[in-house]
Amino acid sequence: MQLTANAQAVAYLASAVLFILALKGLTHPRTARRGNFMGMLGMAIAIGATLMGSEVQSYGFIIAGIVTGAIIGAVLAARVQMTAMPQLVAALHSFVGMAAVLVALGTYVNKAKAGMLNPVLMGELSAGIVIGAITFSGSAIAFGKLQRLISGAPFLFKGQHLLNALLGLITIGLAVHFAMTESLLSLVLMTVLAFILGVTLIIPIGGADMPVIISMLNSYSGWAAAATGFTLGNNVLIIVGALVGFSGAILSYIMCKAMNRSIVNVIFGGFGSDGEGGSSPAAAAMEKGVKAASVEDALFWMEDANQVIVVPGFGMAVAQAQHALKELMELLEERGVPVKFAIHPVAGRMPGHMNVLLAEADIPYDRVFEMDEINPEFATTDVVLVVGANDVTNPAAKTDPSSPIYGMPILEVGKARHVYVIKRSMRPGFAGVENLLYYQDNCSLIFGDAKEVCEDLVTALKGGGH
Repeated sequence: MQLTANAQAVAYLASAVLFILALKGLTHPRTARRGNFMGMLGMAIAIGATLMGSEVQSYGFIIAGIVTGAIIGAVLAARVQMTAMPQLVAALHSFVGMAAVLVALGTYVNKAKAGMLNPVLMGELSAGIVIGAITFSGSAIAFGKLQRLISGAPFLFKGQHLLNALLGLITIGLAVHFAMTESLLSLVLMTVLAFILGVTLIIPIGGADMPVIISMLNSYSGWAAAATGFTLGNNVLIIVGALVGFSGAILSYIMCKAMNRSIVNVIFGGFGSDGEGGSSPAAAAMEKGVKAASVEDALFWMEDANQVIVVPGFGMAVAQAQHALKELMELLEERGVPVKFAIHPVAGRMPGHMNVLLAEADIPYDRVFEMDEINPEFATTDVVLVVGANDVTNPAAKTDPSSPIYGMPILEVGKARHVYVIKRSMRPGFAGVENLLYYQDNCSLIFGDAKEVCEDLVTALKGGGH
């Protein structure tokens, strides 16, 4: 069965509407499941309409690719841990980038043989190759940093900004020359330099900025898909690419605002290195030492607290402690102690990381609050339990002008009466910055695995507490 051009256009329009509704649904945890369903339905319609279009002459390679991709995707989805989701997303972005490059190269070869090349098509091919290559290699570096295959610290060297600027200008010049002359040499050089540019752009970026970079690469992958859509003359691919490109760019802006930094500062700042700071407040606080506490100490104050606020971070994700926290919440609320969860926009390793983990444990959405909503409540809260969060609770962002994170809005947990932080060790967070919170008089650290500590708290509560 073949669809007419008009029928295919209607199907593509329906897909586009579903994609827009999917993005709308994904803006809130309550509607995220529905948004995911709409997105999948829209993609199924788009794929079906494309396969039934007149331009498809053979299904052999297409079916083989779909089956192979479906098997790989299903296996990855079943096996991947939530802690590894950011690097999986980075890997998927790289696939989109490479697909754009391969489609553009394949189109060039086929159109060149048929003598159908023209300046407009050449410009589309150039855009697809450059954006796709940068997306692929940049996402591969982001994956390596997140997976700890390479250091998460920024790799900085003298003249790197000048190098990136030169690479960018030369790449653009080659793209223009290729579009005007169809030069194979320009095509090869442009492609190679774009791959190199992706590496040199992302390698200097420190681990603390990885959530923003993941979002930015998501935007790049959208523009790569849109460029591919123009190359193939596929309207739905153009629409989807534009939606992803713009939404990723907007999300990057929102996250930069949450960190009180500009996107230029993120890309060129090299944030995430270990600071010198010998005479900084962090160095002075280190001399004071920290207070260690036990599960019983924390429980003593929790049982009679006017409110407990839980601040989850990447440590919770690593330990998979969200289910134990759900049980702890239920037990405390049975005793009349309200429990809320505070989420920082850049907590974890990707946008929404903590929200997904809490939803996975069926923690009610009305218990989860964003930073701006919850910050005014810390000053009147008896107990805050920080579970693996580090950089997003660091008072240095407000008090230490020499700190790399100075100016970044934080969860103001230090204003609470008692703060208990669950940590494995005294190692700094992903930003490589010492957390001044740990040296405050009202803060105590409970050393251990987050899941085990939370389970110990649950066990103690079930046993009657104090």
